[in-house]
Amino acid sequence: MKRIIILIIAAFFLLFNRACIADPDDIKLPVFAGAFYPSAREELSSLIDGMLDKADPTEIKGDIFALISPHAGYGYSGQTAAFGYKLLIGRQYKTVVILGTSHQYGFSGVSVYPKGKFRTPLGDLEIDEEFTRKLLNRDKEIIFEAAAFAKEHSVEVQLPFLQKVLPVFPVSAAAGPATDYGFRIVPVVMGDCSLATCQKFTRFLKEAIGGRKDILIIASTDMYHGYDYQEAEAIDATTTDYLKKMDTEGLYYALREGRAQLCGGFGVVTALYLAGELKHDKLSVLNYTHSAKVTGQKSKGVWTVGYISCAIDKESNMLNKAQKKRLLEIARKSIEAYLKTGKDFPVEETDPLLSEEMGAFVTLRKSGELRGCIGNIVGREPLYLTIRDMAREAAFGDPRFPPLGKGELSSIEIEISVLTPLEKVGSAEEIELGKHGVLVKKGFNSGVYLPQVATETGWTKEEFLSSLCAHKAGLSPGAWKDKATELYTFSAEVFSESELLRDE
Repeated sequence: MKRIIILIIAAFFLLFNRACIADPDDIKLPVFAGAFYPSAREELSSLIDGMLDKADPTEIKGDIFALISPHAGYGYSGQTAAFGYKLLIGRQYKTVVILGTSHQYGFSGVSVYPKGKFRTPLGDLEIDEEFTRKLLNRDKEIIFEAAAFAKEHSVEVQLPFLQKVLPVFPVSAAAGPATDYGFRIVPVVMGDCSLATCQKFTRFLKEAIGGRKDILIIASTDMYHGYDYQEAEAIDATTTDYLKKMDTEGLYYALREGRAQLCGGFGVVTALYLAGELKHDKLSVLNYTHSAKVTGQKSKGVWTVGYISCAIDKESNMLNKAQKKRLLEIARKSIEAYLKTGKDFPVEETDPLLSEEMGAFVTLRKSGELRGCIGNIVGREPLYLTIRDMAREAAFGDPRFPPLGKGELSSIEIEISVLTPLEKVGSAEEIELGKHGVLVKKGFNSGVYLPQVATETGWTKEEFLSSLCAHKAGLSPGAWKDKATELYTFSAEVFSESELLRDE
């Protein structure tokens, strides 16, 4: 008898959870409309429009791969969220993966909603079932746990913003739930996750993405939770520092130890891992606030929650394929013209980006070996002219090599590195090998290594900096440790003729 009662109770809770999640048409109904955001369609649409109008985020020219966005009620965190979502206007994505967190249901691992639709007052969003199939049925920690979504707001509150900023194709005059959005979603709720679980889920996401460029990741999280707004600002500053550096493992352990706070921390860790794997290496903080600022109740003993909006893109994603091809063409024609005439290649360019003043290096390789490399760290003329002149100098003016001969040109491969502006750093700890090129300067001595030097040599940071000082700057190997020595970092967008041929 007792067993029958237990089975009846279990069945009741199962039905209850199902009722909270979906209607008979396999649509997950909104739970927090009317609480975290308006339930009326026009009111919700107008509210988001107003927040987007007020948002003034820093422009990001590169492809935005991920957002970190808060998930409190719109009256608290909506304006901060709008900073990230405004940057998506005019961009197109086919699949949006929302990495939420579990507030109400305790479980370990990752829950992926497999199929159907999510409804908001603005319409229905279809789940990308083909994508979710690539994540599920592979590991016991990555499953569909229905109860994780039943009363969870972290995914739900992101959806109306997405519906407002990404393309919509109405299929009826009413454009209610029948609205056809130009993207599908992958709703994810992350429970308690080990670092290994985050890494594993990152691998599954990377495999599901493959070579696609039309994926957007949303990591849904709030920051500090506590009763002291000054403590909120201090702890959130620590958390933000980990985010800016994209220090994934440092962030994970800081969260575990309480030195940093993110209620959606495991989703953020996964997003950072995934961004790194797919070479999206720049995180921009767009806006930060906390509830004490929003409400004006700045006093101890008042519950305070921090909110941040960030975007992740490629730091060196300055040029499109056509622009890269054009610069490589200018470089080769510059060398050809000088071989034939001894004069500079006459060239004009109308592309606004190629006409900007930017630093750049041109590298020549023959049979995989260096054959010349010359460049300017700081842009002193339009980029296309810098490339023309540096190609000529790499071929005929690098003192380490004899001038290039006519018979060599056909066996030379050209590589170009377009540089971001120099940034002075306080110490070597801020230098990330493989990401940063470094300029070292002490007195009248200076030297520079491009970012790819560390990758090609496999050097440690100490070896990299010691070689830079000794062999490039004419300083002692340990001069980089001297407080009188200045260190500057920069990033580079590196591309070559063979790379462009592979992509065609």
